[in-house]
Amino acid sequence: MSEKLRVLVVDDSALMRKLIPQILARDSDIEVVGTAMDGAFGLRKIEELKPQVVTLDLEMPRMDGMETLRQITKRFRIPVIVVSAHTTDGASATFKALALGAFDFVAKPRDAASSHMDQIAEDLISKIKVAAKTQVLPREAPALGESLAATSKPANRPRKEPTKIIAVGISTGGPNALQFLLAQLPDDFSGSIVVVQHMPEGFTEMFARRLNESCTIDVKEAQSGDLLIAGRALICPGNRHIKVRRMPLGNIVVLSDESRVNGHRPSVDVLFRSIAAEFGGRSIGVLMTGMGDDGALGMGLIKRAGGLTIAQSEESCVVFGMPKAAIERGYAMRVIALDLLANTLNIQSSPERAAREVKV
Repeated sequence: MSEKLRVLVVDDSALMRKLIPQILARDSDIEVVGTAMDGAFGLRKIEELKPQVVTLDLEMPRMDGMETLRQITKRFRIPVIVVSAHTTDGASATFKALALGAFDFVAKPRDAASSHMDQIAEDLISKIKVAAKTQVLPREAPALGESLAATSKPANRPRKEPTKIIAVGISTGGPNALQFLLAQLPDDFSGSIVVVQHMPEGFTEMFARRLNESCTIDVKEAQSGDLLIAGRALICPGNRHIKVRRMPLGNIVVLSDESRVNGHRPSVDVLFRSIAAEFGGRSIGVLMTGMGDDGALGMGLIKRAGGLTIAQSEESCVVFGMPKAAIERGYAMRVIALDLLANTLNIQSSPERAAREVKV
C-alpha cells in the first residue's frame, strides 16, 4: 500500500484550518499531517512533519504569507499552493506569490455551506497531487510583475484587421509563462490573441491589468462584443466561456455561461472549436503549461481546419499535461520552447507572410 501524500495547512483563520482538512479528507490518498496559525509556526512544522505540499494563506500575523513563501522556497523546495481571498488585494498578492515561486493557487472557500465547495475541493485536490510530483526549481523566466524592457504603448493604436487569430490555452504555471510570452511581442504585432487561462472568477481582471502594464501590446479582460484587432490580447474572465464570431462590422468575442467542459469554465476546447470554425486557416492554436487535457481535441479541429497548432515544450512547462495530451494525439504541428514562442508567433503573423498565403 502506497504512503499517503502529506500536506501541511498554514492559515491564521481557525475556520480555514478546519475547512481545508475537511476538503482534503475527501481523497483517501491525501493526509493533512498538521496545521499552523502563522508562518513562523508553519516553518517549524515543516521541519518537524516533513510535508510534501503546503497550502498557504497570505494574510497572517507575525510572519506573513509572502515571507513564509520566500523561506519555504529557499530552505525546503516544497511546492506551495496559495489559498487566496476573493478580493482585489487578495488577487494582487496572489500574483506576487506566483512570481515568488508558488506552484498555483485556489480561491478561498467562504464557508462550509458554500455551493462551490465541490469545485474548490476538486481543484485543490488535483493541484496538490500534481504539485507533489513537480520538482521545485529556481525560477528562470522573468515572472509576473517584474519589470522588463520597454513597456511604452502607442498613444493611439490604430484598429487594424489582424493577420492571424491566435487562441492560447494555459493553466498551472500560466501567469508567469503568459507574461513572459506577451511581454516579448512587439508593439506592432499583427495578430489578435484570445486567452483562456484556467483561473477562478474575480482574479482575471487584475491579471489582465498586470499583464497590460508589462507589455507593449494591449491586454484586457474580455467583454462580449470586444473586437479582435491587431496588437491586443483578450483574457477570458473566470467562470465564463469565450468564443469568437465573424461579423460584418468586425470580428468579436462573445462570452457565455454554458456548462463546464472538461471540468472547466472557461474551457480551452470551447475557444479552440470556435476559432477553428470561424477562422480556419487564419487561426493559430497554442497550448501551454497546465494539467489535464483541456484543449487537445479543439487543437485537433484547428489543425483539421488548416490552422497552425503549437504546443509548449516539456522542458519549459511547469506542468506538461495539456501540451502533452495534444502531442500524443498528433494534433500539435510544432513543439516550441517558451523563450522561442513569441518570435514564432510574430513571424507567423507577419503581414508579409499573410500576403504570401493569400496569393497561394
